[in-house]
Amino acid sequence: MVFSFYLLLHTAAFLLGFLLDLLIGDPHGFPHPVRAIGGLISFLTKKLLKSEEERNPKKELANGILCVCIVLLSVAIIVSGLYIGSYLIHPYLGLAVESIMTWQILAAKSLRVESMKVYRALQTGTLEDARKAVSMIVGRDTNELSEEGVIKAAVETVAENTSDGVIAPMLYTALGGPVLGFLYKSINTMDSMIGYKNDTYLYFGRAAAKLDDVVNFLPARISAGMMIFASAIGGKDFQAKNAVKIFKRDRYNHASPNSAQTEAVCAGALGLQLAGNAYYFGKLVEKPYIGDFTRSPEREDIKRSNRLMYLSAVLTELICLAVMAGVWVIWNAK
Repeated sequence: MVFSFYLLLHTAAFLLGFLLDLLIGDPHGFPHPVRAIGGLISFLTKKLLKSEEERNPKKELANGILCVCIVLLSVAIIVSGLYIGSYLIHPYLGLAVESIMTWQILAAKSLRVESMKVYRALQTGTLEDARKAVSMIVGRDTNELSEEGVIKAAVETVAENTSDGVIAPMLYTALGGPVLGFLYKSINTMDSMIGYKNDTYLYFGRAAAKLDDVVNFLPARISAGMMIFASAIGGKDFQAKNAVKIFKRDRYNHASPNSAQTEAVCAGALGLQLAGNAYYFGKLVEKPYIGDFTRSPEREDIKRSNRLMYLSAVLTELICLAVMAGVWVIWNAK
């Protein structure tokens, strides 16, 4: 009975958190745990990453592992304390806390809001405005991007973060509640901050980057499958057959084993050619293309990529809720 009751509360919190994310997103000025996690990562990086004169690859690898361990242990202790403590005080307080935590783990509306800033800058502002807007959501250099380059960068970010920012954290939260959800977000945040293969982070960030590859391996492929499903039911803007074709052909056209999974589906679904060479920290990085060039990117593609992301998120949420309901029925049938 106890398991059954708390499974119901977890299911309710999972739904409420998702709805809060769709409705509210990430309000400016509202304290967000991921920012605190980022602050901890920055603090540890300053303490553990030595200056160029003192560089030692083995020491940097060890310090990078230490950084990962401290971040994950800190997050696990704090989130577990808040999560378990709230339920011990009262089940409905626990429901409220878990709902809020789930809301803060997901990032569907935030991803849409930030990418649509690029769209609006292209519509009503200057190319420089659009470059500045897209620089807030990508890691590449944006100061020389053409309008097509800005659009591609925005679409690629939405496609990749459909997994990293929405479906993957949703799956982990469904499986292990906010504790597992925030541990995933911590790993993803570390990878985005220190997981670069450049002179600064090549060794120090390696543990974070490899761990991110591991935890995203299955979610990235599940996300790609959900995006194909979404493109099949999403209407005339999407080409489901081409999404499957490009996914099969180009899903490994990226240095990461996971990033091209959803980008390939998005490229195929929209009939675009994404990726290709890009500049990072002033250096040209040669990257293969994803998708076929059938037309030039247009501003509306940013909106289309967001619709594909939202539909994929809703479908995944419904499937997770159905599985939870199934587990509840089976448990109570014993």
